Amino acid sequence: MNAHRLFVAAGIFHPESGGPATYLYELLPELQARGWQPRVVTYGSGDGSTYPYPVTRVPRRPLPIRLAHYALASYPLLRWSDLVYVHTLDLPLIGGKAKRVVKMVGDQAWERSIRKGWIPPTEDIDTFQTKDYSSVVSAQKAARARQMQAMDGVIVPSQYLKRMVAGWGVDEAKINVVYNALPPHLLASQVGSSLTQATARQQLNLPDEPTILTAARLTQWKGVDHLIAALKRIPDVRLIVAGEGELMDLLKAQAESLGERVQFLGKISRDKLAVYMKAADYLALYSGYEGLSHTLLESLLAGTPVIASDKGGNPEVVQHNVNGLLVPYVDAEALRAAIEAAFRSGERARLAANSGVGMERFQFATMVQHTSDVLEGYL
Repeated sequence: MNAHRLFVAAGIFHPESGGPATYLYELLPELQARGWQPRVVTYGSGDGSTYPYPVTRVPRRPLPIRLAHYALASYPLLRWSDLVYVHTLDLPLIGGKAKRVVKMVGDQAWERSIRKGWIPPTEDIDTFQTKDYSSVVSAQKAARARQMQAMDGVIVPSQYLKRMVAGWGVDEAKINVVYNALPPHLLASQVGSSLTQATARQQLNLPDEPTILTAARLTQWKGVDHLIAALKRIPDVRLIVAGEGELMDLLKAQAESLGERVQFLGKISRDKLAVYMKAADYLALYSGYEGLSHTLLESLLAGTPVIASDKGGNPEVVQHNVNGLLVPYVDAEALRAAIEAAFRSGERARLAANSGVGMERFQFATMVQHTSDVLEGYL
């Protein structure tokens, strides 16, 4: 069998944190086993010789120099490859005749506009798709749409993102939904764990009280502030916040009046997070945007039901009143009511018993094979 030469053009890569970096690190060895020959170019620094495929790292120097070095590193691989698998927009990929498939997990124009302060940090991503903005934001939206339309194929992790990308003028026939999945070692740590909720709480020295866990990067659209506000109207429920980000100090100040009822863990390891998921009554993800959340998958595989916003790809994971509760976003009263309902007698046990419902769609082997099949269709 002839190997398919696959040039993977990435912005970040292992061991850096982030979904795209982790995704590629787990995926590429599996693609190798299916007859692909990957080579990676990415921004970053460090040793690239420890992988079973070549990895070239382009240092993050000032922008013009960085782009020039990335273009030079990519040029021979663009000519060598049978297919180019792109993992972020705005990469200087100049030359070559191979088709290009992009993995798109969000709207870079929206994220950049928030990061640069061009739009309010609370601006809804769905509103952003159709609303008129300043010329600089309009230029970002146009550039994103133009690059996506030029791709030969698109992979997205949810039907929600397929609809969004189609709204950018991309032919729906080119957009392929491949659901995210947890790799086997993470699956084993969740499903194979012998920890019960009681033993997990003992291990973490947590009191036996109603407990919600949220695990997220502490940005405006993750909605941690709404969870804290809801707890101010609900007695006796604790919130544990795992993650770090630019809103940490503001969130701590908001939660000060709740005392020990809100605990900030900062960044913790995946193994420790798995223990907290076992210990919690619910995982809450009240975010304004999710493509398809790995955190929701991890929690449900741990047997812990979820409280999630009815936004983005969340409804494709959470079946309301079956394995969790979906809540309109932003609706403070609905969130308060959902948390109160979640802790009614017997409700947690009922939802936890159904935590595996629908999870067969998110099998790692299925994700790998589907990805390989989609890519092969563009050779």
